[in-house]
Amino acid sequence: NPHPALSLGKGDAILSRALSMTRALREHWPEYLCEAAELGLFMISAGLFTILLHHPNSPVLDFIPSEFTRRMLTGIAMGSTAIALVFSPLGKRSGAHFNPVVTLTFWRLGKVKNWDAVFYIVAQFIGAIAGVFVVTLFAGEAVSHPKVNYAATLPGMQGVIVAFIAEFVIAFVLMSVVLRVSNTPRIARYTGLFAGTLVATYITFESPLSGMS
Repeated sequence: NPHPALSLGKGDAILSRALSMTRALREHWPEYLCEAAELGLFMISAGLFTILLHHPNSPVLDFIPSEFTRRMLTGIAMGSTAIALVFSPLGKRSGAHFNPVVTLTFWRLGKVKNWDAVFYIVAQFIGAIAGVFVVTLFAGEAVSHPKVNYAATLPGMQGVIVAFIAEFVIAFVLMSVVLRVSNTPRIARYTGLFAGTLVATYITFESPLSGMS
């Protein structure tokens, strides 16, 4: 090899990355499992409440015909779920990111290491998929009805561009509030309440634009 030192350097880099990945898994796998469990529970809640409040065969529609009211109740249910998970032992252990945007923000700020960010996001996807699978297992065809649609968040009638702008705005506000509150000592412990309140508000008012992803 005409460049043995270069090859050795690449080998060392690969070995270093492998060791870092292994160390992250060994030391923080409980946190990754917590993130997966939180997302799974959140999606189970989302699926069940969406069926209850929006499926045409749900008896709730007879008592609450107003779509806005049912959307508000969905928001309250999901905001409460988020708050409960944030303050649960699972959330306290992992930091209750729930969402890759939170993980990526903290990674960008240097508060989460590279491999931890990767495994957090992988765990979030696995947990979310598993949660929807559990709802499908128990609710059957109800979760696939167009009015429920697996609780998927899709662009509204005003199109993809409006949905993109709306998602950008709500994500920006959410992360701004989370960062501001969590870095203000006297109210930092209430960060979960602020985040849950925003989730409830977004579902109530913004979800017709983008589904509130």
